[in-house]
Amino acid sequence: MVIKNGFTILALESSCDDTSAAVVVDGTIVKSNIISSQISTHQKFGGVVPEIASRKHLENITPVVEEALVRADVTLSELDAIAVTYGPGLVGALLVGVATAKAMAFALDIPLIGVHHLAGHIYANFLARPDLKLPVICLVVSGGHTSLILWQGHGKYELLGSTRDDAAGEAFDKISRALGLGYPGGPFIEKQALQGDPHAIAFPRAWLEEGSFDFSFSGLKSSVLNYLNRAKQKGEEISIPDVAASFQEAVVDVLVTKTIRAAVEKGINTVTLAGGVAANKYLRQKLLAEAKTHGIELIFPDLIYCTDNAAMIGCAGYFQYLEGKLASLDLNAVPNLALY
Repeated sequence: MVIKNGFTILALESSCDDTSAAVVVDGTIVKSNIISSQISTHQKFGGVVPEIASRKHLENITPVVEEALVRADVTLSELDAIAVTYGPGLVGALLVGVATAKAMAFALDIPLIGVHHLAGHIYANFLARPDLKLPVICLVVSGGHTSLILWQGHGKYELLGSTRDDAAGEAFDKISRALGLGYPGGPFIEKQALQGDPHAIAFPRAWLEEGSFDFSFSGLKSSVLNYLNRAKQKGEEISIPDVAASFQEAVVDVLVTKTIRAAVEKGINTVTLAGGVAANKYLRQKLLAEAKTHGIELIFPDLIYCTDNAAMIGCAGYFQYLEGKLASLDLNAVPNLALY
């Protein structure tokens, strides 16, 4: 598809608890990326409450869109397309973004692009490296997903492995809660781990069957909880930093080992990171060090593009537009939308 220079997309993201709108030009130039977080609202509940999240999206979507346009110095008449996350995610939250995008696309008579949430995370790597060459191995790690993907080309994904139970981010949240640290768990665990010994406690790693690229974190989670319960019953002092560091080490060890092995076995010399847990500095450091020993390049997005944001949706939407993959105005939210 022939496309003009300066192709301008307004992108919307509302799959969970962040309301975001962004203006993205030519796929990788981010003119604005506004994010309204609900973390303070949901912290008291220890996790996201879907109905509350939906209501907050309704309150936030219009001012967030307006601010994105103002920050980008773009008018509605200058938009060439609307991109929106339509799954997976919380159905009520998704519907707010989808309904807004459909209304705007209809009123402005411009194309509508429905984007898979994970595709957005994956394409965030183009915001870090616009000249990124495919294929690459992509490790997707977030609160709801942990997958190893052979990213063969635009819109072409081969699932190599995924979690069989808890996602990595979900495990971080649960252990953080058990340690009384708060929500979301990742930043709290990472901060505590800086003061701890990652080898203080020998928590297990689930390597699964020989050659498997799948993950499993439920056994590790149970082991940490059992450790805490035994220490409490015996009246033993618990070093929260050591628990956090040892838990984080166990998660990162498996993620790094399987990711690098996938790249080596598939003959791919570039690895990318995606998802909220990709913001974890310890994961980045360990993966970078291991990648260097194998002559593999590691690419990851800026921290702001690791967590949920609309800029990544605009980036993915642009490349979908080039492929001619547009949505009709009967686009609906699909909470369990598959990528593969």
